[in-house]
Amino acid sequence: MKLSVVILNYNVRYFLELCLRSVEQAVKTIEAEIIVVDNNSPDDSCAMVKQLFPNVKLIENKENHGFSKGNNIGVAQAKGEYLCILNPDTVVAEDTFSKVLDFAKSHANLGIVGCQLLDGRGKFLPESKRHIPTPKVALQKLIGNSKNYYTTSLKPYDIGKTEILVGAFMLLKRDIYNEVNGLDEDYFMYGEDVDLSYKVLKAGYDNYYFGETSIIHYKGESTLRDKVYAQRFYGAMEIFYKKHFKKNVLISALVKIVLSLASKRNPVNESGVLIKKETIVISDSIDEELKNRINSPVTFTSNVKDVQTQAQVILDTEFLSYKAIIAFIKTNNTSKQNTYRIWVKSSNFMLGSDSSVGRGEVVSF
Repeated sequence: MKLSVVILNYNVRYFLELCLRSVEQAVKTIEAEIIVVDNNSPDDSCAMVKQLFPNVKLIENKENHGFSKGNNIGVAQAKGEYLCILNPDTVVAEDTFSKVLDFAKSHANLGIVGCQLLDGRGKFLPESKRHIPTPKVALQKLIGNSKNYYTTSLKPYDIGKTEILVGAFMLLKRDIYNEVNGLDEDYFMYGEDVDLSYKVLKAGYDNYYFGETSIIHYKGESTLRDKVYAQRFYGAMEIFYKKHFKKNVLISALVKIVLSLASKRNPVNESGVLIKKETIVISDSIDEELKNRINSPVTFTSNVKDVQTQAQVILDTEFLSYKAIIAFIKTNNTSKQNTYRIWVKSSNFMLGSDSSVGRGEVVSF
């Protein structure tokens, strides 16, 4: 088997369904398996997977083991030559895996490959490619200088080496994952992707950013981004520093300063009020039920060129491919002040996110 896609889920039933629908389309031409590990979600995620995706291997944990252990449980049952660790709040294009696998097969000494991540409004997420967050680099970022935190030498569409990749999408050989003992279970949530990327580098492999395919990552769907988030995130970074950096007085003092400042800092909120003039539904048919659910003027069109500025755009997955949806959102991103919802017509829900730091919205009907 060529590929095992491992998706760890916790309480994001609708995002998981959309993710699985896109992944099923993306593995149609690949010898692949899809493994969902559920960390004891209180919603009906597991029932949904059993009903709608009978070919998906579902692992139902009886407790929430966290990100690292949950994924390791899934990888232990994987059979693919390659693994893709994938977040449930993502949407992939039909050719995402085939493109990344072709790139992986053509590069020797390859470690982890990541791709271009976009938020729900098509904005590029710079954490798609990062440098090692040494205490000095982390402190620089904390005071507003991100030059040495992100791999700014690579543009979003570029291909090239980078040190750290994000856990929302990480593709690598299963043998390499096992060689470095997988995700470190000392981390419950956050920091695991940094640690894995760094371990792969230390093992002598090269990590790559592959900017020729884009996926949507609805950030923050599994957790609220508040002070608790900040404390957990920087607590994870403390684990990273203790494991990988030599202990000396200067480093220890710098780490304490970074963590103290960071844990007290409020997460950044995106400013600006989005004014939505109308709703435009891109579909090949008019749906009265959807129309009745929307409290603004609604236009149904099959021509994507009809989209105006300051509109909420609803994209029908039965009319548009996932690749076309991702490309449309990326092309018509924040410059038009539009917001986007992906409509899964057969399941009567739509979802999207208007912010890189807040939770998304699900509307079921």
